[in-house]
Amino acid sequence: RDLHGKLSMRASITSSLHFDNCAVPQENQLPCAKGLKAALSCLSQARFGIGWGVIGAAMDCYETARAYTLARKQFDDKPLAGHQLVQEKLAWMITEISKAQLLALHVAKLKDAGKVEAAHISMLKRNNVAMALECARLSRDLLGANGIMDEYPIMRHMCNLETVKTYEGTDHIHTLVIGERVTGVPAYR
Repeated sequence: RDLHGKLSMRASITSSLHFDNCAVPQENQLPCAKGLKAALSCLSQARFGIGWGVIGAAMDCYETARAYTLARKQFDDKPLAGHQLVQEKLAWMITEISKAQLLALHVAKLKDAGKVEAAHISMLKRNNVAMALECARLSRDLLGANGIMDEYPIMRHMCNLETVKTYEGTDHIHTLVIGERVTGVPAYR
């Protein structure tokens, strides 16, 4: 059955599945030794995609905030973008987006060369989702009350990014993966 009332990811259909007394023929089953490997490979691919995808959300937040602060005038007809604090937030966003793009490219090159590790992909997802969420928050602040209105994409991005932060592994899981890589000591086994 389809599930409704989601606060985020409304463009995708979410459904629940229930199997009762379902038999799967042997030829359609994954071999026992390969099931976990296949699942982990899918997780890795999804995390990699998320690390790239959130850059687009961050860029949309930045571009929306930039356009808004250039167009909105206050205090002697000066655009909001002419204030130091506004410029600081815009500068932070575009710098962090650029860094996220470089990290994504680096991990992609490692992946293409067959040298990518789980920790690289965890760093990509963890870093880029946090960056995109902060861009959404800063954009919401720069738009003021308009930052929570439907006519601007900021709140949609915030809700979606909060969801993305959770699936395919929370920050805590990625911290454990990265921590094991840098220390050589697993914290969860």
